Amino acid sequence: MKIQRIAKPKVIIPTASMADIAFLLIIFFMLTTVFRKERGQKIALPLAKSTERILKRKHLAYVWLARDGKIYVMDKRVNPQRISYDFRLRALEDPNLIAMLMFDKDVKYAYVDSILEALREAKALRITFSTEFKRGGG
Repeated sequence: MKIQRIAKPKVIIPTASMADIAFLLIIFFMLTTVFRKERGQKIALPLAKSTERILKRKHLAYVWLARDGKIYVMDKRVNPQRISYDFRLRALEDPNLIAMLMFDKDVKYAYVDSILEALREAKALRITFSTEFKRGGG
C-alpha cells in the first residue's frame, strides 16, 4: 500500500503593495523631518550705513564672537587655537567656503584679530562681516 504525502500549502506573501508602502513611508519621513538651523548667539551686531546681502547660504560657515570673548563656530563653543584647525578642514571640504563673522559691537579688537589670524593661517581667505543695517543714513 502506498501512502501519499500530503503537500504542504505554499505560503504566498503578496508584494504588490510593497512599493506603495515604501513610497508612503518616504513621503512621511520627508514631511516630518526637521532640519536643524544654526541657532546663533545673542549678540549686538555693529551698525553699518550700507550693506550687501549674501543670498547663497550654501557655502557659509558662521563664527560668533560674544562680548566676553567666547567664540562659537557653527553653534559649538571653540577656543581660538581650534579655529585654525577647524577651518583648514572646512576649506579642504569646500573650496568655496565663506567665513561669516558675527561679532558683538562691544568686543575688544584683540579677539577679532586673533580670529582673523587663525583664518589666515587656515587659508580661509573668503571672509565677510555681518552687520545691522542702519536705516536713515544718519
